[in-house]
Parts: sequence; structure tokens; C-alpha cells
Amino acid sequence: MKRIISIISLFFLLLVTFLRADLNHQWEYLDNGKIRIGVDKSRGACIGFFGESITKKNLLNNFDEGRFIQQSYYGDKDGSKWNGKPWRYNPVQGGDWKGNKSRILNFSKINGQIITAKVEPLNWSNGKSCPEAIMSLKVSLIDTYAEITYELEYTGDDQISHNHQEMPAMFVDADLSTLVYPGSDKLIRKIPKWPNEYGKSHKSWFAYLNKNDWGIGIFTPGTKDFTCYRFKGKGKNDPNGSSCSYVAPIRTFSLKKGMKVSYKFYLTIGKLDKIKSTFKSIGG
Repeated sequence: MKRIISIISLFFLLLVTFLRADLNHQWEYLDNGKIRIGVDKSRGACIGFFGESITKKNLLNNFDEGRFIQQSYYGDKDGSKWNGKPWRYNPVQGGDWKGNKSRILNFSKINGQIITAKVEPLNWSNGKSCPEAIMSLKVSLIDTYAEITYELEYTGDDQISHNHQEMPAMFVDADLSTLVYPGSDKLIRKIPKWPNEYGKSHKSWFAYLNKNDWGIGIFTPGTKDFTCYRFKGKGKNDPNGSSCSYVAPIRTFSLKKGMKVSYKFYLTIGKLDKIKSTFKSIGG
């Protein structure tokens, strides 16, 4: 009898934990019957879900506010610290490293086909609001790929240092361990290590695949340079686990007063040949 009561108590504890975790998120989805994408309104409308419609299995990792597909830019060192480590000016769409959330200025979902939002981000290391770095986004689905437009309107002080800017960073389930990208004459395959590694994709796209050559791809036109790594964490491989595979197409520039940054990128799912052909059809 005591064992039955213990099992029931454990069940309800797990249920409450699950419900609380779910309530911490405010998801909005687009789904065209082939692919499904979701943004979390509680975290600056960052993209935290991407998967097939039929399975609804999420391929992205959203372990914390920094591990979403989102806008994040780097400026000068500002005396702030990230978990004791000296950091720099770093407005992040989703919030800060302590879990504080950024502010959505407006949000719309148009006919279930387009999501738009405007966000006032937080400085990653000290949690201060960044009204001088307003971020906008537009998300839509086209057949088997998602098209996303990101914009930054920067009205703050000139930042002196030139930094690698993620365009954007993509964190995926650690089960997708093999990074594939076009080299000068053939596809290159590698399992990235920790910490950051750097390279160049001659066609500006990248894919993280499982052992069956299936997975997720990202294409940011005109952005060949990239950085990548795999983080083992505590070994838990799922969307909320601390382990992840990471890649970010990068450009190098400094933020200047009055500057507007605008770019598009694309996400798709499938076998490697399908990812390659999808990106080729849109210029990759």
C-alpha cells in the first residue's frame, strides 16, 4: 500500500513539474503540414522549436535563454560579468544569463502563416534593458523550409571593437552530432569538439546530421565564415538538455550609432541530399 501511495505521489510530482515548466513558456507555432516552427513569447519570440509536422519532434535545443535561434550582437567590454567571467555589451533577444526575460513590444500572427515581433532585448551579462538595440523578426513557412528575417535598429553609442557576429547561432539536439558543409570541391564532414572551432562554407549552408544522414540545415546567404562546437554538458540529449551541437554563420563588424542590420536565413529538415537540394533551390 505504501508503495502504491509513493508511486502515485511521484506521478503527481512529475505532472506538476511538467505543468510548471510548460507554463514558463508561451509558444506560438506555424505549421504547414510538412514542417512546424515555434517561437517562445516568454523569451523574446525566439525560435525554440523546429521539426516535422508529422512527428512534432523538436530538433532544436533551448536549455536556457541563450540557446534559442535569435538575435545576439557583441560590442565592447563594459565591465560586466557573466557568471564571474568578464564580458562585454551583448544585447540578446531572449533575455539574460540569469533567466530574466526580454520585453516584447509587439507581436502578431497573421492568418496562421506569418509571425512578426519587435523586441527590446536585455544585456546578457548584467540584465539591463537595451532600448537602443530594438530587434525585429518575421517568420514564415514555404513548402519544406522556413524563411526568417531579422533586423536590428541600433541607436546606442558607437562600439569600437570589431567582433564576430552570429547570423544567427543555431543550437540543436546533441543527437545530431555530425556537421556537414560545402568545401571548395566536396562536402566536409566533422564532429566538432569543445571549445569553438572555425571554418568556411563555400555555399553558406550547414547541416547537423545523425548517423542516418538525417537532420537540420541552416543557410544564411552571403555568410561563409562560421564557428561551431559540441558541448557535452551532463550528457542529456533532448531540447531541454545541457548537451548540444552548435553552429553559427558569422560576419565581423562593430555596432555604430544609427546602424541597421538586416538579413534573411533559412531552415530545413531532411536527409542530406534533400537539405542540399532545398538550399540550392534558394541560392545555396
